[in-house]
Amino acid sequence: MSDFDDANTLEAPIATAVLAHIVRSIVDDADAVNVTSGPGKGDKILLEVRVGPGDLGRVIGRRGRTAQSIRTVVRAAATNDDVDVDVDFVDA
Repeated sequence: MSDFDDANTLEAPIATAVLAHIVRSIVDDADAVNVTSGPGKGDKILLEVRVGPGDLGRVIGRRGRTAQSIRTVVRAAATNDDVDVDVDFVDA
């Protein structure tokens, strides 16, 4: 299960849930997925994704295409939350 920072997740619950679901479906160790949220640049919310060892490459994909696709879908989901989000994949 993912850990969520409850104070900020309430600002973008749909986007956070969509992000966690997508990343869990890609990685080998779904239990190691950790999504946290915090303030980003300007009015944006920053969603940070941490995955287990060896799974970061799977999430980023070749030439970053998978990561960019995930960002596009999550930004679209964030419109339901009436917020703008940035997604960052952090190497733990």
